[in-house]
Amino acid sequence: MKQAKTITAQELRRITDILATRPHAARNRAMLMFTHLAGLRVGEVAALRWVDVINAEGQVREEIRLNADQTKGRHPRTVYISPKLRKEVQGYAAVARRRENDAAFFYTQKNPNRGFTANTLTQHFLNMYKLAGIDGASSHSGRRTFATALSSRGTSIRVLMKILGHRNISTTIGYVDASDDMLRKAVELA
Repeated sequence: MKQAKTITAQELRRITDILATRPHAARNRAMLMFTHLAGLRVGEVAALRWVDVINAEGQVREEIRLNADQTKGRHPRTVYISPKLRKEVQGYAAVARRRENDAAFFYTQKNPNRGFTANTLTQHFLNMYKLAGIDGASSHSGRRTFATALSSRGTSIRVLMKILGHRNISTTIGYVDASDDMLRKAVELA
């Protein structure tokens, strides 16, 4: 199976610009940013509930604790939310209609309380990337882009493994692309 394309900064900008002109812009942008800025899997994004993301004061949490039912390997983990992602998510939360604590954080018109399933959100991501004209991108592109960006900034593979919620370092290695820019910088270290 071919790996999902990693997204350049220009491509991400093109996607967000297009999303801004479409219905549900804040929701779609926030979902996209959870994959690009926190490395969440699409199934984890779909599984988020209000109580997971928003604290009692109505603010985005600094850490989101995913329970075993919300993760691929059924291993709970903590997702750390950067100030940049917190701002993105707070923007969505401000325009979204608050629901019960156990309701889906990302609503759908058809099932506002249940929200997206992992499969419907995967298709939604494919449509967003297709709308932006980005070939080879999938719901996993944000996660791979996130891993590659952290690696290019010197994040150790062990830290990256923990952030992504992997149990095996060889899995993590497959997420990191070696871009031309990364190769140039590596050679300049010699």
